[in-house]
Amino acid sequence: MATPTPSQINLRGAMTPEQYNLARWERDIEERNRPLSDEELDAMFPTEGYKVLDPPANYVPIITPARKALGTPTPMTTPGYVMPEEHRGQQFDVPQELPDGLPFMKPEDYQYFAALLNEENEEELSPDEQKERKIMKLLLKVKNGTPAQRKTALRQLTDKARELGAGPLFNKILPLLMQPTLEDQERHLLVKVIDRILYKLDELVRPFVHKILVVIEPLLIDEDYYARVEGREIISNLSKAAGLATMIAAMRPDIDNIDEYVRNTTARAFSVVASALGIPALLPFLKAVCQSKKSWQARHTGIKIVQQIAILIGCAVLPHLRSLVEIIEHGLSDENQKVRTITALSLAALAEAAAPYGIESFDSVLKPLWKGIRSHRGKVLAAFLKAIGFIIPLMDAIYASYYTKEVMVILIREFQSPDEEMKKIVLKVVKQCVSTEGVEPDYIRSDILPEFFKHFWVRRMALEKRNYKQLVETTVEIANKVGVADIVARVVEDLKDESEPYRRMVMETIDKVITNLGASDIDSRLEELLIDGILYAFQEQTTDDTNVMLNGFGAVVNGLGQRVKPYLPQICGTIKWRLNNKSAKVRQQAADLISRIAVVMKQCGEEQLMGHLGVVLYEYLGEEYPEVLGSILGALKAIVNVIGMTK
Repeated sequence: MATPTPSQINLRGAMTPEQYNLARWERDIEERNRPLSDEELDAMFPTEGYKVLDPPANYVPIITPARKALGTPTPMTTPGYVMPEEHRGQQFDVPQELPDGLPFMKPEDYQYFAALLNEENEEELSPDEQKERKIMKLLLKVKNGTPAQRKTALRQLTDKARELGAGPLFNKILPLLMQPTLEDQERHLLVKVIDRILYKLDELVRPFVHKILVVIEPLLIDEDYYARVEGREIISNLSKAAGLATMIAAMRPDIDNIDEYVRNTTARAFSVVASALGIPALLPFLKAVCQSKKSWQARHTGIKIVQQIAILIGCAVLPHLRSLVEIIEHGLSDENQKVRTITALSLAALAEAAAPYGIESFDSVLKPLWKGIRSHRGKVLAAFLKAIGFIIPLMDAIYASYYTKEVMVILIREFQSPDEEMKKIVLKVVKQCVSTEGVEPDYIRSDILPEFFKHFWVRRMALEKRNYKQLVETTVEIANKVGVADIVARVVEDLKDESEPYRRMVMETIDKVITNLGASDIDSRLEELLIDGILYAFQEQTTDDTNVMLNGFGAVVNGLGQRVKPYLPQICGTIKWRLNNKSAKVRQQAADLISRIAVVMKQCGEEQLMGHLGVVLYEYLGEEYPEVLGSILGALKAIVNVIGMTK
C-alpha cells in the first residue's frame, strides 16, 4: 500500500529520465544513511581500549519519523566510495547506441528489448537464446525501424516463421500487443506480423490459439473501424490455420464466463470463425450452446453469436436462415430476461440481413413474438418490437397490413415512454410499418398522426442527434404515404419556434418532404405560412454549419416554382439586407441563397429584379473573406447563366 520508491517503479515498466535521476539520488542517500555493521566498527576503532556495551534493559529507541529525519549522519560517518555495479538495464543518462544498426528504442520498449543492450558474444549463447535475440531484433525493426528496415524484417519473419518456431515468436509478439502505450500504427504493424506468420505456421499455431485470441479479441470491439477489420482478419486466418475443433476448444470456457465483456468479445470472435469456416460446420456446436441447461450465460452467448453472424455476413445467412431461427427460437420464452432480449435482437438482426426475403423462416417465431409484445414491458418489449419491425417488411401486403394494425396499438401506447432507447426503437418500427405495402394512408392519418406529433414533435427530440435523425426519417416516410400537405401543415407553425435546434429539425423535414414529393398539394394559405416561416427561420438562425436552413429555403422556393412570384420582392429585400451584415457567415449564406433561387426567379419573369441583384453583388466584389467572395462569384455566375451578360 505504501508509495513505491523509484527502485520499485523500475520493476513496473520503463522509467522516465526524471525517475532515473530520482533513483540515482535515492541510492546514493540510502548508501550514506545505512547503519554501520559491527565489522565496520571493528575496522574503524582500535582493538584495545574499547569495550562493546549492551544497551540498558529499559532502553527503547525513538523511531518517530520526525526524529528520524533530524538524525542525518555527518560526512565523517560515510564509508569509503565503492564503485557501483553497472546494470545495463538501468540507463540514467543518454540512451546507449544500439548495435547492428538497430532503430532507436523508446523508453517503454526497454522492458521488452533490454536484452539487445547487453553486448554479449552471440556465439556464446545457446541456440534458443540466439533465436530469441534474432526475433527481438526483427520485431524492433518492424516496430520502430525505417520503411526499408521494416520491409526486410517483415519478409525475414515471414520466411523463417517455421524455423524460428511458434512459441518464441508469439511469446515476444503478444506481450508487445498488450502494451498500453502502443500507438495505432505500431499495433497495425504487429498485427500485420501475426497475419503473415499465421499463413506460414499453419497447424503449429494450435497451442497458442487461446493466447492469440486473448490479445486479438478486444480489437473486435475497438472504436476504430480499421482495428476491427484487422481483428476479424487475424481471427479468420487463425481459424483456417488451426481448424474448427481447436477454435471451439480454445473459446468454449469463455462462453459462460461471468464477465459480460469476455462473453461479448467471444461471441464476435465466433461469428468471424463461422464466416471463415462456414455456418454449417458450426451449427451443431451452436445448437448445443443455445440449449445449454447449465447456465443462462452460455445460452445468452450462443444466441448472441447468431446475432453477430447475421450482422457480419449480411444476406449470406439466407441459405441457413431456417436452421439459425430454429436454434434460437426457444429463447423467446426463456426464464431469463436477458436471454429473451438477446433472442429478439438476434431475430431482428436475421430479418434485417435477409430482407426482403425469408419470411417463411420466421413463421415459427411470429406467435411467441406476438404474445411477448402483449405481456412484456421495458427493454424486453423494446427488443420484441424491434424484431417485429424488421419482420413485417418481409411479409405480403395483406399480412403486413393486418400485423401493422395489431402492433400499432402497442406502439402508440409506447409513444409516451420516457426511455430514450424505447423512443428510438418505436420510431424505427413506425417507419418500417408505414413503409410496407397494404398500410392505408387514411389509417395513418386517423390513428397514427395525432399521437405521433403530440409525443415526438417536441423540442427535446431535437437536442439528441440520433433521435433527431430517426424522427426526421420516420416523418419523411409517413409523408411518402399521406402526402406533403398533412405533414407540412402540422409542422409549419414550428418554423417560428424559439428553439433553434427544433426549427432546424422542422426545416430539414420540410426540405426532405418537398424534395421527395414536390409542393403541388400545398394550398395558398399553407403556402403563405410556409414562406413566412422559412423567412423567419432563415433570418433568426445563429449557427448553421450544415446549411440546413439554406437547403430548406432553396428546396421550398424550387418546389413552389412560379407560385413564389408574389413573395420574391420580400425575399430579395431580406437577401440584400443580409449581404450587408457584419458577420461573414451571414453574408456568405445570403449570396449562396441567390444561386439557389436564380432559376425560379427567371421562371417568374423577374429579370429586372435579377439585374438589380447582379449590380448589388458586383458592388460587393471587394469582399475581404475568400469564402464569402467565392459565394458572391457563385451567385453572379448563377444570375449570368440565367439572364445572360447583356442585361
